[in-house]
Amino acid sequence: MIMPSFRASDGLELHYLIDDFNDPWRPPETLLLLHAAMGSSRRFYAWVPHLAREFRVVRLDMRGHGRSQIPKADQLSLDRLSQDVVELLDHLGVDRVHLAGSSAGGIVSIKTAVDHPQRLRSLALFATLPGLAPAKGVDFSSWLTAIKEKGIRRFLTDTIAQRFDTKQVEPGFVEWFLDEAVKNDPELLSRFVPMMARVDLSNRLADIGCPTLAVCPDSDPIHSLDEYQTMCNGIADVRLVVYDGLPHNITDAVPDRCAVELLRFLRERRV
Repeated sequence: MIMPSFRASDGLELHYLIDDFNDPWRPPETLLLLHAAMGSSRRFYAWVPHLAREFRVVRLDMRGHGRSQIPKADQLSLDRLSQDVVELLDHLGVDRVHLAGSSAGGIVSIKTAVDHPQRLRSLALFATLPGLAPAKGVDFSSWLTAIKEKGIRRFLTDTIAQRFDTKQVEPGFVEWFLDEAVKNDPELLSRFVPMMARVDLSNRLADIGCPTLAVCPDSDPIHSLDEYQTMCNGIADVRLVVYDGLPHNITDAVPDRCAVELLRFLRERRV
């Protein structure tokens, strides 16, 4: 598949996808999806059929992920990831966007919402806290050690129960998920994860001024439900939806449910 790309202001080439099945005579609003760490735009494949009939759906490969170029040491920061979002909107000629992020992609989405509020119509967060620093239940340094010693595939295989209930997903899904994850560069992850582990935007949540949807799994071993609920207390206009009995990766395990949830929210809160 040939993916369009643009060059960020620091020279890095970033790739993205657009799916738009709106009526040609109706200018559509744009919805931008940001994937989780160790992911890519492909992880939202099942969302597109639900969303692209009513929105122009843009999926970005965040820098260092998917087909986007790997940043150098001085090209990777949360500020830079958020700036990529804004520069993509400028590249597409989009003034305001509906922004939705999964896990680390949600952290980038929060950063964009608080630093560039004039660019957002709405915000949707899936299995997201305002940074990894507030997370109490995971030693992220142990993740990096395991990835270095075992590789990405073995690390994810050993921790798959933190991400999915394997009895509930389709046969073959886990292998596909692992195949996609190992396309990422371990060296990039060795920089990306510690960076996110230092992020805490809790004191900026009150700056989120747009309607916000927060969808959280109640059986997440990475972030507790109390942590999710505390985060939502800081956002003025927020809808909290809890998915019972699911681990962290809800956007992959129940993509149709997540996409329909988002579509319902956007229909109700469209501005």
